[in-house]
Amino acid sequence: MVLVGLKLISAANWLTSPRSLHRLPTSGPLIGSNVVSPSATVRDLGVLIDQDLTMKSHVQPLASRCFATLRQLRSIRRCIPMSVFSSLVSALVLTRLDYCNSLLIDLPLSRIQCLQSVQNAAARLILDPRRCDHITDALISLHWLRVPERITFKVATLTYRALRGFAPPYLASSFTRVAGMPHRRRLRSASTEQLDVPTCRMSTIGARAFPVAGAKVWNSLPSDVTSASSLEVFKNRLKTYLFLRCYETV
Repeated sequence: MVLVGLKLISAANWLTSPRSLHRLPTSGPLIGSNVVSPSATVRDLGVLIDQDLTMKSHVQPLASRCFATLRQLRSIRRCIPMSVFSSLVSALVLTRLDYCNSLLIDLPLSRIQCLQSVQNAAARLILDPRRCDHITDALISLHWLRVPERITFKVATLTYRALRGFAPPYLASSFTRVAGMPHRRRLRSASTEQLDVPTCRMSTIGARAFPVAGAKVWNSLPSDVTSASSLEVFKNRLKTYLFLRCYETV
């Protein structure tokens, strides 16, 4: 329920998998004299969350806003130095792609490709390559991670902050180190920084929960990254690792 001025607006969002949408109630509960009406999407911290958690309601409008910004920036591209123009694109477009992008972890590539097309258009606008040139060369020149790696970067950074005490305690309590589990202390993994990956019933939704996705991403990183002594060192090593993994076939 949201209080806007003197008017009370009531809304609820039931979340489930796409196959179970038909099981959702069509009417909400009655709280006092206000009926909580079910809504297909809700906005939380600027992010649109749909009832089947496909994030389609968030990704498509985000891509549209970013393309609109790029069209506006195109008109001043030749009026300012490329370094300044690159900073403008990063501040007005890439920051939008990165905002709360950890919620997009493990989404289908078809949905992520919508945002990747925005980043590709931004790179072409900055460097103005020939139409026949591959976009990978432009991304490497700008030293940009692709959208899937940017999402991985955010999840890994949040996990590092939680494990090192730079995040709220409830986030840190979401993770369990393998070394701290009595029945696994004799395993080889107990001498590493690996985390226990919780089991989940629904792989399409449960695997995207932060305790599960964060542990999987963390366990996929090399030891020299996870053992970083500070957040800045961790970010530098993480970006280098993801950058090399992203363009290793180039």
